Amino acid sequence: MKQMLMHVDGEMLQTAVLHDGKLVEFFMERSGGVSLVGNVYKGRIVNVLPGMGAAFVDIGLGRNAFLYIDDMLHPHADKQSHNKPEISELAVVGQEIIVQVIKDPLGGKGARVTTHYNLAGRWLVFMPCADYVGISKKIGNEGERERLRLLGEKLRTGEEGIIMRTAALGEDEEALGADVTKLRERWITIQGSISKAIAPQLLHSEAGLLHRAFRDTLTRDMDEVWIDNFAKFQEASKLLQDMTPTLKEKLKLFEQRGKSSMFQQFKVSEQVTTAFSRRIPMGSGGYLIWEDTEALTVIDVNTGKYVGSDNLEDTVFQTNMEAAQLISRLLRVRDVGGIIIIDFIDMQREESRQKILLCMTDEAKLDGTKCTIVGWTKLGLMELTRKKARENAIHQMKENCKVCSGTGKQSSFTK
Repeated sequence: MKQMLMHVDGEMLQTAVLHDGKLVEFFMERSGGVSLVGNVYKGRIVNVLPGMGAAFVDIGLGRNAFLYIDDMLHPHADKQSHNKPEISELAVVGQEIIVQVIKDPLGGKGARVTTHYNLAGRWLVFMPCADYVGISKKIGNEGERERLRLLGEKLRTGEEGIIMRTAALGEDEEALGADVTKLRERWITIQGSISKAIAPQLLHSEAGLLHRAFRDTLTRDMDEVWIDNFAKFQEASKLLQDMTPTLKEKLKLFEQRGKSSMFQQFKVSEQVTTAFSRRIPMGSGGYLIWEDTEALTVIDVNTGKYVGSDNLEDTVFQTNMEAAQLISRLLRVRDVGGIIIIDFIDMQREESRQKILLCMTDEAKLDGTKCTIVGWTKLGLMELTRKKARENAIHQMKENCKVCSGTGKQSSFTK
């Protein structure tokens, strides 16, 4: 059974996705801390850095946004360094420019923006200037891929581009066409507001978490959608009626009886607590040590109490295989982005190493966020990357201790 649970706690909306009772995805968003990814702004270039091949753009957020040269070139332009123009040929200080946020401000960094605009719909992504049709890699059937490609070519006009999302699988021309029409009209509205806007100014705001959760996560194989707030339940009901009426019947209002909240009753609370811990136990008795740094995430696999069989190599392999599956799930739950390094327990057989690599690769295909398994390094570590666009939940759930500054240790040094 697949379930989506939406818990409203004051200004916080927390969304959990369960598969047979196991937590596989978790999102949270405060009403005052809404993600900016997808927002379109009329900005003004305030600095051009030839040495970095980038420009800084004032979009009205306090911190200037970062615009890389590749995000200014046409999608089909040759981006090889010897053919690429200088940033100073494309951008000058004071120039007004329309940009879209592709990465939220994180830490001390401003937002990252692009001129490769796209608007996400229920079934597809509309790109007003891309001039191609793309199909989600998760749609494996070649016949279906070709059907969707031909429909995309039929629906787009001029230099428009379309990417068929995984949710487009099996959808008919009418549904896909309605999505294109709605997104095209939205882009026309954005264009119409450009001449009147005084930079820096917001031209288009991306949907909130409730809308995004339905648009990006709610699929036809979802069995139940629970919400524990009546106002949000009504909002969700209207959203589903407009987006996917057939899924509206799966929407249910959770009415608390007794002291158990919805997350407690569905055992989400304890799973979230475990998933966001530094030390994470595995069913076999082994455990993970999970460290988040500013530059990357480091995960250490340990056998712990697991003694396995008489064969050490088999014991190590089984522990690593369990860890690979758990780590892949927790990357989605914690919404980790950037560089990830995993220190699996050393294995002697190359066959065992390849099986772990294959497991990680297969698990990455289930991830809705782009996840690339780079492979084993010369030091025997597993290296992967995962797209980072928004602040992950752990930074919203926890803050560094004022005593130890997040190290977990107090100094014994005597001044």
